[in-house]
Amino acid sequence: MRLWRPRLHEVGALLPGVVTISVSASILTGLALLVLGHGLRRRKRRAWRAVVVLLAVSAAAGAVHLSPVHAVVSVALLVVLVVRRGDFRAQGDPQSRWRAVRVFLGLLLADLVVGTAVVYAAERFEVGGAPSLAAALSEVAAGLVGLDGPVGFATHRAADLVGTVLAGLGLLTLAATAYVVLRSPEPRAVLSDDDAQRLRPLLRRGEDSLGYFALRTDKAVLWSPSGRAAVGYRVVGGVMLASGDPVGPSDAWPEAILAFQEQAAAHAWTVAVLGCSEQAGEAWAEHAGLDALELGDEAVLTTEDFTLEGRPMRNVRQMVSRVRRHGYETRVDRVGELEDGLRATVLADAAAWRGSETERGFSMALGRVADPRDPDAVLVTAWHEGTVRAMVQLVPWGADGLSLDLMRRDVDAAPGVNELLVAAVMEAAPRLGVTRVSLNFAAFRAVFERGERLGAGPLLRLRRSVLIVASRWFQIESLYRFNAKFQPEWQSRFLLYPGPGDLPRVSLAALEAEAFLVWPTWRRLREGQA
Repeated sequence: MRLWRPRLHEVGALLPGVVTISVSASILTGLALLVLGHGLRRRKRRAWRAVVVLLAVSAAAGAVHLSPVHAVVSVALLVVLVVRRGDFRAQGDPQSRWRAVRVFLGLLLADLVVGTAVVYAAERFEVGGAPSLAAALSEVAAGLVGLDGPVGFATHRAADLVGTVLAGLGLLTLAATAYVVLRSPEPRAVLSDDDAQRLRPLLRRGEDSLGYFALRTDKAVLWSPSGRAAVGYRVVGGVMLASGDPVGPSDAWPEAILAFQEQAAAHAWTVAVLGCSEQAGEAWAEHAGLDALELGDEAVLTTEDFTLEGRPMRNVRQMVSRVRRHGYETRVDRVGELEDGLRATVLADAAAWRGSETERGFSMALGRVADPRDPDAVLVTAWHEGTVRAMVQLVPWGADGLSLDLMRRDVDAAPGVNELLVAAVMEAAPRLGVTRVSLNFAAFRAVFERGERLGAGPLLRLRRSVLIVASRWFQIESLYRFNAKFQPEWQSRFLLYPGPGDLPRVSLAALEAEAFLVWPTWRRLREGQA
């Protein structure tokens, strides 16, 4: 630290609003203000309180040290913050207070252990040999806040090295504690029984094919003041992520959107919408000022137009005929009419055929199979020699539609069994009173479709190549190819976000919500080792 002092004085003069106990301490405090500045930008009350305290102490220190410029700048900033105190309303996470205390104490203990080891490791550079434990701890405690301790060093290089390590540990502790204190709350999303009961009548009259997925038990619901519309959402990484269109009549959407914005602002959450229709996207853009990004298209079949005849459907027709010749049969049931034995079989098979331990889905999946809570859902099973080999579950879409929720199969099932399931759904549709069926969502369909055409530009071809590589892990291209076989009507779906600067954060939150991005935890690591 001693060699740095001439330079630190120059840097310290550029950082108003810091306590000048020492120049190095001023650097650490200035960095604390930078950390808190992010919280101020997001209107967090806790950040405002912390900065007010720092500026008040800084102004007092400037007065004591006869630094009028320092004191005046600190007082001016303090006055501005006090006058604008009403702008900082974002609530913090109630649980983060004690969590921050635990984090601070844990890191402080680690700092003392590591710092003491560093001091003793520099023994040959210390004046008078190895210090006592009390002196070493005092040196560490002082170094964590950028001060010089009682231990003397024979060379400036050794002093600077030890001081840098200790100051770095102090900065890490400060930053980690500030992050925990200032992080936005992430309440556990739970759908209450009351909310589910209120949603069902609206869903029966709804026009969104993804509306029924608002009944996921790991989504929360925010109602408009009139109770005529609601938005299903989950908070992920500080993003208040809605899914699909608002539930309820479109004329009630604006008040639901405004209520959603107010809730997000109260907690400093970023507003985003995943998988909404074009109509809902226009409403979010108008009333919430969000930008739109086209994610892809869902494939919609109508019973009036669907047929296996004709040249465009030859491939599907041949695969369905081949599977049926191999002895495969199908059965179509309403979930509420399933026998207990078949329900148990379906649950066991669905778990066994799952591709990974992680259950994916947020905006376009219900998260449960053959559940009595969904009596109007439809389960289609494919049988071979008395055994279920594949299944598809579809949930209600308004009064006369079905929306694909889940499609699973035994890895040893014959090729074409999925096409057979779709054909069975469409054949049974008149009996079920269904006039429209929504199939899988095809992400970035337009890129695949236009990118393979003659005359596609180099940028479009590059985007298509990137998606093809990504399809090795996310099945993007295969889902598009599968849907396109049935000659569907394509309906666009969008991602809504505040602006370009928020898009990376919103994208990560969406990937995490859909479980395409799973962060490692101690529990997962232990299960993996087991």
